[in-house]
Formats: sequence, structure tokens, C-alpha cells
Amino acid sequence: MARVEQSDIVAAAYGEKVGGFGPEYIIPRPFDPRLIVKIAPAVAEAGMASGVATRPITDWDAYRGHLNNFVWHSGLIMKPVFAAARMNPKRIIFSEGESEKVLRAVQQVVDERLARPILIGRPDVVLNNIERFGLRMTAERDFELVNPDSDPRFNELWQHYHRLMERRGVSVEYAKKEVRRRTTLIGTLLLKFGYGDGLICGTYGMHRLHREFVETVLGRREGVDNLYTVNLLNLPERTVFLADTYVNYDPTPEQVVEMTLLAAEEMKRFGIEPRIALLSHSSFGSADSPTAEKMRTALRLLHERHPELQVEGEMHGDSALDARHRLQIFPNAKMREDANLLIFPTLDAANIAFNLLKNAAGSGMTVGPILLGAAKPVHILTPSATVRRIINMTALTVVEAGQAD
Repeated sequence: MARVEQSDIVAAAYGEKVGGFGPEYIIPRPFDPRLIVKIAPAVAEAGMASGVATRPITDWDAYRGHLNNFVWHSGLIMKPVFAAARMNPKRIIFSEGESEKVLRAVQQVVDERLARPILIGRPDVVLNNIERFGLRMTAERDFELVNPDSDPRFNELWQHYHRLMERRGVSVEYAKKEVRRRTTLIGTLLLKFGYGDGLICGTYGMHRLHREFVETVLGRREGVDNLYTVNLLNLPERTVFLADTYVNYDPTPEQVVEMTLLAAEEMKRFGIEPRIALLSHSSFGSADSPTAEKMRTALRLLHERHPELQVEGEMHGDSALDARHRLQIFPNAKMREDANLLIFPTLDAANIAFNLLKNAAGSGMTVGPILLGAAKPVHILTPSATVRRIINMTALTVVEAGQAD
């Protein structure tokens, strides 16, 4: 393994790129997933060959699939992201800087040296809450504090917002008022002008309202037509990504394709090779409803334009998560392993499935919503976001900001 090229996840985790075996790279790094998915089967085979193994393995594909699920389960999936964030901390803006959850998360971000936080909030409220919650961080030393009532950049920010909105009925006075009271708007404007490298918002209020400020001020990434979200969800025996959980109510086939590509790209930040299932109530042509036709069209477009992707559909959820079941139903399926990226035909289906799985099987352990397609690293969380989720999303935003440099 030391003589095999270094994996992308190791390069991201350690912030290094080495040419190969030599004085700088003799043994695989601790975060290299091949330590489990390659070495464990080799040891098992050697044990069987030598007669030491008392429970021989008969289904090697299933065994390797189980190891893959194990590697990406629980905190393991975030370790390379945290390591990469520590290597290159960025300035991350927190729109809800007065919130208890955000302050507790920022304290851990400071302790773990993941980012250089910028908190938006009234100084007296922020400092009183830090003391009230027994936190140890202090302004200027540990974080920058942006006072929405008296920030010296106020004129620059409201004037830009007014230029964006003056033909949409926004007056000068209303623009000034909005840039004083809407902390997510302040955050997007600060990010737009380069006063921060990434933004975390959405721990209260509606996702849609935060997203409107993101679209208005920051816009979409070049070449991207729509915004989408994907959620990472840890289940007892696997980790899966689900899209689109918050944005597009009834995506078109072209939007399903774009969503799939953006979600697959995001998964690779975690060092995961996406195995994609396009989900439906229809199973490989068993129904001709509009949503089934949509997913079939999306599959055809993906196969034509991106043959390198492991993607199959349209299929039921059980076929997606159980490759053996899928191959019994459709023996010629191009994807032979369990799916780890689930693409849903509608927002209802994705959001309902995500929240049911999160609470019934996932113990609430999620990362996301991860916003896909924005021009800058920004993520809109939800009021249910835990302190741990805010920390995870901060680390991910730092990594995205570093890759955008």
C-alpha cells in the first residue's frame, strides 16, 4: 500500500501531496480508508489460507461492502475534514452570534482551532451570554465581533444591497433597515466583500428566507442553474447522503442531473466514492407516472453525459440500500454495491425520508443541510441543528473555503 499513490482523502486531511513511496511517505497515514477496506480483507484471506481463521468468509463482496460502511460510520467520516480545517483555518461568519447553541459551538471551534470565528451580534448581548453560559472565549483574542448597530462598514453594505434591490421595490431607508436587523443579510454582504471566507446561518427562522439573501447577494456558482441541499445521515450500519432535502419542490430531469453531480462532488470532499440511486415508487420501469418518467430520463442523461459515475435507477429504497435485493430484481443493474447517495424525485419524499430516518434510526446524527451550488462557501442550517452539527458544518465550510482559494 505504501507504494500505491496517495489517496485524495489523505492529501486533504494532511494538507500535503507526495509523489509516492520514499523518505517523505513510507507507510499509509492513519486517516487513509484503505487501512480498513484493503488490509482487513488481505489479513482475512491470509488467515483462511493458513488455517487460522475459524469462520471463513464466503461472500467477499458483502464483506468489503460492510467494511466500507464501517469506515464512513459515526465520527470517522468527519476526521479528515477536521484535520484539513486545522491545517488551514478560515474566517467563518456566524450570523446568529447571540444564540446559545452558536456560542457553545464557537467555543469548541476555538478550542479545536478549526476556524477564526466572526460573530454577528450586539456586543452586550454576546458578552453577557458568554458569561452566562460559562464560556471561556473573549472578543478580539478568540473571535471578531460585528455589531449590527454600529459597524463601520455599514454604508458600504447597505449601498450595495440597495443597488441589488432598487428595481425590486426596496427604498434607501428600507435597505438601511434591513442591513441593520437581518443578520444573515449582513453575513452574506460581509462574505461578498471578502470580510470573511465562509458563512453559517439558519439556526432560527425559515430556510427559505435565509436562502433568499444568499441568492440575492452571493448568487450561484458559475455554470450552476439552481441551488440544492444534501444531508449526510449516520445510520446504525451505514452512512448515506440524501438530496434534495430543502430547496426544489419538484425538480426537472435536468435539475435531478445537476443535483446529482453537485452532491457527488460534495461527497468526494469526505473522500467517499459516490454510488448513486435514483429513487422512485417505480422499480426499473414498473410504472409510468410522471415522477418515474422523470427519474428514468435523469438516469439516461447521467449515463450519456457522465458514464464514469456509478448510478442506477429508477428503484425502490430497499433496492438502493441492499445490492443483493436489487440484483435479484434486476440482475443487469450497472451498480453492484449498496448505494450511499440517494436522489429523490420530490422535496416531499426527500425531506420526509430524511427526518424519519434521522429520528427512527439515525439517533439524530447528521451533517447538513449542505447547500450546493452557491457562489461562496455558505450553509443554511435548521433550528433543530445541535451544537455538534454546527461544529461539523463549520469544519466543512472551512475546507470548502480553502479549496476555493
